[in-house]
Amino acid sequence: MILITGGMGFIGLHTARSFLDAGEPVVLTRFRAWRLPRFLEGELGTQLQVEPLDLADGWAVLDLLRRRSVTSIVHLAAPAPGSSPAQSYRSGLLGLINVLEAARQHGVRRVSLASSVSVYANAGPGPWREEMPLPMESDGHIAAEKKAMEALALHFADRTGVDVRIMRLAMIYGPLYHSMANLPSRLCLAAVRGQPPRLDDLRVGTPYAQETADLCYVRDCAAGIRSLHLSDRLSHRVYNVGGGRAVTNQELAEAVRKAIPTAEVSLPSCPPRPDARQAYMDISRIQQDTGYAPRYDLINGVADYVAWLREEPQ
Repeated sequence: MILITGGMGFIGLHTARSFLDAGEPVVLTRFRAWRLPRFLEGELGTQLQVEPLDLADGWAVLDLLRRRSVTSIVHLAAPAPGSSPAQSYRSGLLGLINVLEAARQHGVRRVSLASSVSVYANAGPGPWREEMPLPMESDGHIAAEKKAMEALALHFADRTGVDVRIMRLAMIYGPLYHSMANLPSRLCLAAVRGQPPRLDDLRVGTPYAQETADLCYVRDCAAGIRSLHLSDRLSHRVYNVGGGRAVTNQELAEAVRKAIPTAEVSLPSCPPRPDARQAYMDISRIQQDTGYAPRYDLINGVADYVAWLREEPQ
């Protein structure tokens, strides 16, 4: 049984589907939220279990591992958006410590920990590779927290023998992303509704047409997580999971217009940064060790997302 923390998140739900497709039973944790998409309903109560869990309660984490005979853990849980710095750090780090200690006591096979492409901010020009040194300074709280979690988790592994693998995830987009805080979700949903997108309150600031991001469709991300977590032939402890190239916001807008020709998409312009096209994670390591390769290019990913948005009420 594979435990996925943060199981009600959109990456967690898609990751559950990917494991189920591989014949692996899954237990998802939930804290306050509850949602079960149609693509998981048929497995609930058989191959798929859902358990309420507060990761701040270390005994509850260990009890869950024992009751459900958990053999490995994919740790995707993240602090709630909008938390203060102290709340966010306390929640994230305490949850990680409790997961790792419960994993040690229960003797799980592996803990796969979700990190982020944001740890590469200020690390120099890309493509970013896993062996690059990361700067102590961070542009945002996610980068700071993820770097701290990586360091603690790997040192915990060194001291205890728990098999810990770090997964640095790109900017993930696609079905079930509910906060609408990234540009792909904002553009796609507005196009489906026949409205101009609101672009003045995105987390990343003004979405200039020439700016780039390492985008990865959520179904590809889930497949990458599954391939790493189940592999018995990993040569490294840190892996990038992304799309393998830098995507400009203009390319994203054009993909949305291709899916919905009537979409109203107009992005502000700015002088392109010389290194913008190199601002992505190198995925050679995961490709070599697991055979992972993204199945969805930008056009297909946006088209699939748009089709889902048209079918599901928002």
